[in-house]
Amino acid sequence: MAIDDKTQTELEAAVFRRLVAHLRERTDVQNIDLMNLAGFCRNCLSNWMKEEADAKGLGLSKDETREAVYGMPYEAWKAKYQGAATPEQLDKMKKVHPHGH
Repeated sequence: MAIDDKTQTELEAAVFRRLVAHLRERTDVQNIDLMNLAGFCRNCLSNWMKEEADAKGLGLSKDETREAVYGMPYEAWKAKYQGAATPEQLDKMKKVHPHGH
């Protein structure tokens, strides 16, 4: 792209915010479905954010980065939106990600 680094970073940040907003709206989409289809989920995004924060010495906690992605404490999101995984979902998860998530 023919844009400067600052503009590229601003665009990337805006896209990330849209992705997070989209995932917050689509509470019907379970993390296991995201993992089985795309190989990442909301927890992955929050883990990536924590890793980047750690690399910059920011000291954010796992709970803080999860709340940044989920828009609420993770345990509250799980209680409100997370359903039980079906045997089929779990079986697919084992095939797609044999070493776990």
